[in-house]
Amino acid sequence: MPRFSANLSMLFGEHDFLDRFDAAARAGFKGVEYIGPYDHAPDVVAARLKKNGLTQVLFNLPAGDWAKGERGIAILPDRVPEFRQGIAKVVTYAHALGCEQVNCLAGIAPQGVDRSVLEDVFAENLAFAAEKLEQAGIRLLIEPINTRDIPGFFLNYSDQALALIDRVGSKNLFLQYDIYHMQIMEGDLARTIEANLNRIAHIQLADNPGRHEPGTGEINFPFLYNHIDRIGYSGWVGAEYKPKGGTEAGLGWFRDLAGQGVRRHRRNVSHVAFLRAPLTRNGEGHGNHRLHRPRHHGRADGGASARRRLSGRRQRPPLEAAGRSRRQGPEGRHRP
Repeated sequence: MPRFSANLSMLFGEHDFLDRFDAAARAGFKGVEYIGPYDHAPDVVAARLKKNGLTQVLFNLPAGDWAKGERGIAILPDRVPEFRQGIAKVVTYAHALGCEQVNCLAGIAPQGVDRSVLEDVFAENLAFAAEKLEQAGIRLLIEPINTRDIPGFFLNYSDQALALIDRVGSKNLFLQYDIYHMQIMEGDLARTIEANLNRIAHIQLADNPGRHEPGTGEINFPFLYNHIDRIGYSGWVGAEYKPKGGTEAGLGWFRDLAGQGVRRHRRNVSHVAFLRAPLTRNGEGHGNHRLHRPRHHGRADGGASARRRLSGRRQRPPLEAAGRSRRQGPEGRHRP
């Protein structure tokens, strides 16, 4: 099962920000993420993490004036000094919180500025930030976002983000893949995640439409959970959605997965205990089961006596030989 982190900018909004750490831990989350910790002193946030045994999984670089609608400043030519000065603050918070990766929001493209100019600014800022953060032991991520929720946002597709990463050429620059945003913009979720597994440092989720909890929309999340487990994704998956009702009421998807994990762990423990149980000289052990070669109908000759007993009975031909499936009737039609 993937490791899930609670996005405290969206979940547990029934509580004040610092109290959301406590609520997330009570709900069973082991990690948290959010837009930014900058309204609180680093030691205050760190104390909440320590109190609840939580991992700080991710937060964003300073993204401008969020209340006024800004969604990042990394592409803005007139905000380059502000962007670069913010990196020192990011390092201070990341080290205090034990956070190993941060996300850079590109921003909304201003009217009348050529996109190539904005991309040049973005690439130069990313190169600067990736180098400074690498020196501090912190990964830098960029995130494509759909144009429906944030009209005018500069970075919208995974291929666009990967091309920008290639242009910057830093080994410390990665993709943050948001399932909700990419379902809207391009789909093909499972293939894209698998094809770019070594370039994706963080995944986020919400269902579509509505950006609510998993199971409320069109995305096949049980398949995706198994898929990212199968392909070996080892990072966190951020629960970044708008609860349809209260946060606690909408955590059934998370509790169900946690229950499956517990049951799987118990089965594995039971299996290991069975294999490690000592054998006695006559082969007994393993819960009083005898280990031996399987016997067929009481004989070692593959059940010859049983075949003789059945030889006088009319044998039903195999289904394949009869030319029909198990659920087909005599004419080859499927039974209801």
